Amino acid sequence: MSINKKIDELKNSFISDYESLKNDKGNPTSLINKYLGRKGLINELYKFLATVDSKEKSIAGKLINDFKNEVTIAINKLNIKEKSKSNSENLDLSLPETYESVGSIHPITLIIDEIKDIFSKIGFSSIYGPEVDSDYYNFEALNIPKHHPARDMQDTFYINENLLLRTHSSGSQIHFMENNSPPIRILSPGRVYRNEDISVRSYCLFHQIEGLYVDKKVSFSDLKGTLEYFAKEFFGHDVKTRFRPSYFPFTEPSAEMDVYWGLNSESDYRITKGTGWLEILGCGMVDPEVFKSVNYDSKSLTGFAFGLGIERIAMLKYGIEDIRLLYEGDARFLRQFKK
Repeated sequence: MSINKKIDELKNSFISDYESLKNDKGNPTSLINKYLGRKGLINELYKFLATVDSKEKSIAGKLINDFKNEVTIAINKLNIKEKSKSNSENLDLSLPETYESVGSIHPITLIIDEIKDIFSKIGFSSIYGPEVDSDYYNFEALNIPKHHPARDMQDTFYINENLLLRTHSSGSQIHFMENNSPPIRILSPGRVYRNEDISVRSYCLFHQIEGLYVDKKVSFSDLKGTLEYFAKEFFGHDVKTRFRPSYFPFTEPSAEMDVYWGLNSESDYRITKGTGWLEILGCGMVDPEVFKSVNYDSKSLTGFAFGLGIERIAMLKYGIEDIRLLYEGDARFLRQFKK
């Protein structure tokens, strides 16, 4: 069966369920679980991509992504109606208007500002790149060739064969290195997008800060010392950290850095998968292949790079148990955060 036929069948099924739920004024949660959940019907469509010819994968993946967006928008409309109805029932229009409440800065912004301030003290400046970027800057220039698993359609939102929503902010560093000579110490904060299941630990949109230092005689010891400095400045001098060997196409050797969250409650076990540790960043020494992409001499220059997950750090900093709280726009949650 072709991917078009599979999508058409699933679309007809969704329309039937959607109309039935709308008429009965039921809870949209059942639709979310059935179509958008981890084991939902749309995720089953992505498995079908493995059987599609490689030349057709980008087209088939876009069809699935478009359908998923249609379903998401339709369900969101039901959610908005439910919330509007609930709010209108509790709204008393006879009460006088109050100006006591003032706005607060979003926790994501607070974290990014604090990280930028910490690294600025040791010479790092901030640069910004496009969220919609080319395949070259997001993958090829970072030593991720066409056949690499990171290019799987289940990870990346493609706009067409050449354009995509960036999956990391590392591409900003390539843009910068093409137009600047070492020594370089930069941070590139921003939003990134990956086609991941939404859960307490992950979301399809999140924020990163990528760091890059390039100069002569930069070592892994410099990298570890820099990140230890950051952890102590950010979490306090008693923070426990650890480095684990890992793999990234654009760094070699590579590692991941964890911060100890603790195991004091049931939610701690759930969030850390029973280990007590939560990964906050990946890092490593810049692979010489990346330097070739920007015409740097890898014989005389070395460098390190790291990428921090802002949401994970916000969870650690503020004791947030569910990453989805950061995107819901609930004023009661957001009022807790002051600069």
